[in-house]
Amino acid sequence: MDITPLLHALILGIVEGLTEFLPVSSTGHLILAGDLLNFNDEKGKVFEIVIQFGAILAVAWEYREKIVRVAAGLRQERVAQRFVLNLAIAFMPLAVLGLLFHKTIKTLLFQPVPVALAFIVGGLFILWTERRQHLVRFHSIDQLQPVDALKLGLAQALALIPGTSRSGATIIGGLFFGLSRQVATEFSFFLAIPTMTAATCYQLYRERGLFSVDDFGMFAVGFSAAFVSAFFCVRWLLRYVSQHDFVPFAWYRIAFGLVVLATWQWGLVDWSNP
Repeated sequence: MDITPLLHALILGIVEGLTEFLPVSSTGHLILAGDLLNFNDEKGKVFEIVIQFGAILAVAWEYREKIVRVAAGLRQERVAQRFVLNLAIAFMPLAVLGLLFHKTIKTLLFQPVPVALAFIVGGLFILWTERRQHLVRFHSIDQLQPVDALKLGLAQALALIPGTSRSGATIIGGLFFGLSRQVATEFSFFLAIPTMTAATCYQLYRERGLFSVDDFGMFAVGFSAAFVSAFFCVRWLLRYVSQHDFVPFAWYRIAFGLVVLATWQWGLVDWSNP
């Protein structure tokens, strides 16, 4: 039995779980990891989408009490209704733009060098945002209004550029729009649930012909690894943002992007997608 696909699934699952909710771009890391593992064909790209569902469940489990409370009060409580409305509004920009430009983006930007450049630009933007005066106007998710949700949704839509980071765009956008670090981070977590679920279901439907029963073990390993690593990462990040800023992530992004560009330029690593 060849265990190589299972090892690749384990590695990619851990990479997905550790990077999905940090402002470092899970898509960018998965593209680069897939390149190094030679697991970057069409099936590999769909697998990367599917294992995100493990990370989604980790967030849903962490916030299960809030989710159950919102669901129970959805018919009568205005706060619960506004919370769901805000998520729907924030979800729409990325969904609409993704449907319109997915093929173009996939063709032009889902390659290591564009991803590396997005890493660097994103890191510089985080540094600039952190050096601005941060006036906090929102100390709770329940304070957000639909117009605020739309702004956050537009920020999240930047994640269509591979290497930008969905969570990073939402969190840093939240800081820019006056959310506290805790609120920006938590809203990013909640927004990930409909966003990543929709992406997973859409990609599975489109590429359903690529998979067979033989892939079950690979999916199970990747899914489990993503769930476990994401669960611990979410809990760590919530503790981290209570006392620290995102500057270290910015420098990591810049350094990582420069390493990719340098190794590509000097031919030390073949980062090119086939």
